[in-house]
Amino acid sequence: MNSIMQAALQGFGQTDEANALIRLRDRLVSRGVNAELRDNNCALMVHKPEPGLPVWVFVGYGGAYYSWQSAEKRHPINDVEGAADVLAEYIAK
Repeated sequence: MNSIMQAALQGFGQTDEANALIRLRDRLVSRGVNAELRDNNCALMVHKPEPGLPVWVFVGYGGAYYSWQSAEKRHPINDVEGAADVLAEYIAK
């Protein structure tokens, strides 16, 4: 991890929601999923392996959940591993 990402994880100019998205992005990337932070770390764009629109992930519900698919899908932010598993399965469909 580079020094910029380390500073972000330590709270240097980042909110708790941005840090949650950074952690999720890191877990997805470690699984081989193409995910990138967007809009000043307030959104995570997760690319599907097949051509198609990406899935946008946000932190919502008062900072308690990752949400996607127009907030129809969600997972608690305190379970980053589980969220990465669910998202990886979701984009594989």
